[in-house]
Amino acid sequence: MSPLDRSLIANLAIFSPLSPAEQDEVIHEARSVRYPKGAAVFEQDTEATSFFVLLHGSLQVVKLTPSGQQVVVRYVSPGELFGIAVQMGRASYPASALAVVDSVALVWPSSAWPTLLARAPGLAGAALHTVGSRLADAHTRVVEMSTEEVERRVAHALLRLVKQSGRKVETGIQIDFPISRQDVAEMTGTTLHTVSRILSAWEDQGLVEGGRQRIVVRDPHRLFMLAERK
Repeated sequence: MSPLDRSLIANLAIFSPLSPAEQDEVIHEARSVRYPKGAAVFEQDTEATSFFVLLHGSLQVVKLTPSGQQVVVRYVSPGELFGIAVQMGRASYPASALAVVDSVALVWPSSAWPTLLARAPGLAGAALHTVGSRLADAHTRVVEMSTEEVERRVAHALLRLVKQSGRKVETGIQIDFPISRQDVAEMTGTTLHTVSRILSAWEDQGLVEGGRQRIVVRDPHRLFMLAERK
């Protein structure tokens, strides 16, 4: 297998603080892996043998609760560091990561992390920033689940996805990966029936436009006002 080129990571935000020499050290330990749509990058409770950076595509991170309920934790976009269970002091992955479209990731063995930190200390800051961002997002969602009515939770969820992976189209901003109403229900701790009712009402009001695994936010400002309504 031919070595990977530094250009794969040079323009990614998490690696931009590193010098060219440090980037060379980091990419030397990586391999590129393709994951077809529907494939698992890793599964919940399996040994955390690798960590990753997504280069192309989109991943859905899902967690199965002890009662058997599936929860959509978040989505991973290109440029994100993920699967950092070992860096968080865990021996296994706390959730599963599934490719929602054909995707490509860089993969490093978890055992290489201490060596990479020694050769490229800036990686510690990238990992800390990633962990902090995930904790902040989790805190926000806990507060929403505890204090907000379902309609506001759904509005906040769509706005987060638009901010993360929105793509301008003729009718508004489309969430740039396949997403179903069931996915939205699992993100917001409610039922498919409730999400379908809310989104259908919003379609009638011109806030969103739906389709098979497709959501376009037609009026982001009105959706934001709905999300922030007290």
